[in-house]
Amino acid sequence: MGKVTGFLEIDRREQKYQPASDRIRHFREFTLPLPESEVVEQASRCMDCGVPFCHGPTGCPVHNQIPDWNDLVYRGEWEEAIRNLHSTNNFPEFTGRICPAPCEEACTLNLEDMPVTIKTVEQAIADRGWKKGFIKPEIAAQKTGKTVAIIGSGPAGMAAAQQLARAGHEVHVYEREPKAGGLLRYGIPDFKMEKHLIDRRVAQMEAEGVIFHYGVNVGVSTPLQELLDGHDAVLMAGGSEAPRDPALPGQELAGVHYAMPYLVQQNRRNGGEAEQENPILATSKHVVVVGGGDTASDCVGTAFRQGALSVHQLDIRPIAPVKEDKLAVWPYWPTKFRTSSSQAEGAEREFACATLGIEGRNGRVTGVKCARVDAKRQPVPGTEFVLRADLVFLAIGFAHPLFEGLVEQSGVALDKRRNVLADDLGYATSVPKLYAAGDMRRGQSLVVWAIREGRQAAHAIDRDLMGETVLPR
Repeated sequence: MGKVTGFLEIDRREQKYQPASDRIRHFREFTLPLPESEVVEQASRCMDCGVPFCHGPTGCPVHNQIPDWNDLVYRGEWEEAIRNLHSTNNFPEFTGRICPAPCEEACTLNLEDMPVTIKTVEQAIADRGWKKGFIKPEIAAQKTGKTVAIIGSGPAGMAAAQQLARAGHEVHVYEREPKAGGLLRYGIPDFKMEKHLIDRRVAQMEAEGVIFHYGVNVGVSTPLQELLDGHDAVLMAGGSEAPRDPALPGQELAGVHYAMPYLVQQNRRNGGEAEQENPILATSKHVVVVGGGDTASDCVGTAFRQGALSVHQLDIRPIAPVKEDKLAVWPYWPTKFRTSSSQAEGAEREFACATLGIEGRNGRVTGVKCARVDAKRQPVPGTEFVLRADLVFLAIGFAHPLFEGLVEQSGVALDKRRNVLADDLGYATSVPKLYAAGDMRRGQSLVVWAIREGRQAAHAIDRDLMGETVLPR
């Protein structure tokens, strides 16, 4: 694939960032795209490795045909490249920006720490596809007469809606918020993905016949039974929204918040939505973020852009090795020391650090009590210390979908993790006509997994409604 000797002659080159001192002054995307000639060079590094682990079960969840579109880019066949990319992924401009790229970790060239810049090439294909007009509405040639309701317009719901509309079904998407996108819009900061990208896809989907209903909270403002009675199938794709509760002493103090309300507020500001009551702002404050994952990192970047005086990030895990043991781990996702763009903007990171409680005065947070932990992640006596804090964000993940409203009203069976019970073949719940996909079924996961689940659920629904399907899984 690509240039036969490309991987020998050309070094890996990644997109660069605006300097941290510049990018923390705004909420726009700050990556600097590679010139087209360099994207072609990077694509040419893809080698004929025999077994392309990048799009197998260890690499890309949607099974992007990565060697194929790398070769097409190398040959200058950009329109065919976006057609190939769309055959497995409805929204490559999303994943090309915010996917952590397990495909690159699984790349054969990663054995030498020089994997193909797959994510960069993917984004370039998608962006060029829009710029050149290669991406257009794909309207079904004939209608089936069947109607499908989709609850939630995150990546799983959007992917399912687009696939089902292209199969000829009448698709209605019911969204609680004023705009589509789910956590893509309200959870992912604009500096990682600007929201006009979602608006552009929504316009394409509307041209394909998808009907969006905003401000509809199914299970609260609209009974679920109304959707079940009015449609031939209903897909629940509401996500995993219940945050994990660390149950810390002092957690009730003013200034202590879960991460998602903070991120949602800022995204609403950026989107021009009405200001919420009790705004959470890090301006001129000392901030502590509890958690070491992507959501915690998003809080760090947002706090810096709001003008925080300092940001500390606490991670109970020990500091990971800078380099993994390739022969023991590859092609799987390795645990190694990583620094996100937000952390690189000036965060102080504490590893092997347990959060013991929140301290306060007059009902307001003043500090976070911490301690070092041993190999079993238990606090070590005598290592306690206190970090000054005016604002604390709890970002330790999500436990399961919200039960109040939709899930309780549906009466669906739950699995042992308290997610909606449905397998990944039929996606059917214990309730007739009702399906589930995405984080609501799978649990907290990546955007690329949500897209895969939405596509596969659409395949299952189309097959059940029509007796057969041509939609890919």
